[in-house]
Amino acid sequence: MNMVSIIMPVYNVEKFVAQAIESVLNQTFPDFELLIIDDQSPDSSIEICRSYKDSRIHIIQQDNLGLAGARNTGIHHAKGQYIAFLDADDYWAAEKLESHLNHLHNNPWVGISYCPSRLINEDGELLGIKQSPKLTNINIEDIFCRNPIGNGSAPVIRKAIFNIIAFPGSSHGEIRNWYFDETLKQSEDIDCWLRIATESNWEFEGIKPALTYYRVNDNGLSANVVKQFNSWKTARKNLQTKAPDCVAKWGQLAEAYQLRYLSRRAIRSRDSAMALKLITMAIATDYKILFKEPKRTLNTLLCACLIKLLPKFIFCYLENMAMRTIGSINQLIERLNYSNTHA
Repeated sequence: MNMVSIIMPVYNVEKFVAQAIESVLNQTFPDFELLIIDDQSPDSSIEICRSYKDSRIHIIQQDNLGLAGARNTGIHHAKGQYIAFLDADDYWAAEKLESHLNHLHNNPWVGISYCPSRLINEDGELLGIKQSPKLTNINIEDIFCRNPIGNGSAPVIRKAIFNIIAFPGSSHGEIRNWYFDETLKQSEDIDCWLRIATESNWEFEGIKPALTYYRVNDNGLSANVVKQFNSWKTARKNLQTKAPDCVAKWGQLAEAYQLRYLSRRAIRSRDSAMALKLITMAIATDYKILFKEPKRTLNTLLCACLIKLLPKFIFCYLENMAMRTIGSINQLIERLNYSNTHA
């Protein structure tokens, strides 16, 4: 099985980067290179990276280009047949690479392998909930409306795919191939996945184990919901040129899902006015989300109302209690599934 290149953009993550690196070094599949892209990080992140003396680690410095630019730099330098992305504030389970590479090896028509992700907080504590995406029979509607990959630390991708979707761009005046659109400061992931879906014949498919630990960080890019929505609209505009029928058919529903997602981001940021505005916009944009995913939509609406009406400490108490309950239920379901599988 061929080597995998792991691309880790690093910018202002001194609190988290050691855990990310150690999760790579602990992988059960050892044939990898870890390309750490220093995006002119202003803190001590790179000094922490340099403290690891492993020949598989390579630090590449560049002018600040943002997440998309750092990933593009990593792809340019990658020597592996497979590409994996790991954001430096997330981390992986030890069997992450081995599981995805086995999946890709055994399913040669699959180009992008991904998995569910467990959510963690700023302190690395499990929140008890998962991103549990659709895993099979993925079509462009699924990618456009619900982005089953979920986050940038989840997929492992055949490198050959990036040669198909490459397009020329200017990075600080240097013309080079872009794979992620560097003009996008958010939603660069979904833009890339949509280009793969429309410009190649490779299939998206997930595996069942939750092998990615995704940090919910409301001080990061995702917290700025207005900029994120504008970036998403740019990604939709890009899709319009390649798959106008898809946008015509699913554009409103996809926008409703995106607005609902951003409402949940606003709830985590405790921005009650924005949360309520976004979820009402979501329902007004396409009421079908009430029927397609009634529980999630109504829960978002309820939380947006409660955060506006209740004192903050009461809302936080109820939220923590609900998350612990959901976490306990999920753990029970996982244990039962494990027992049934190994019976």
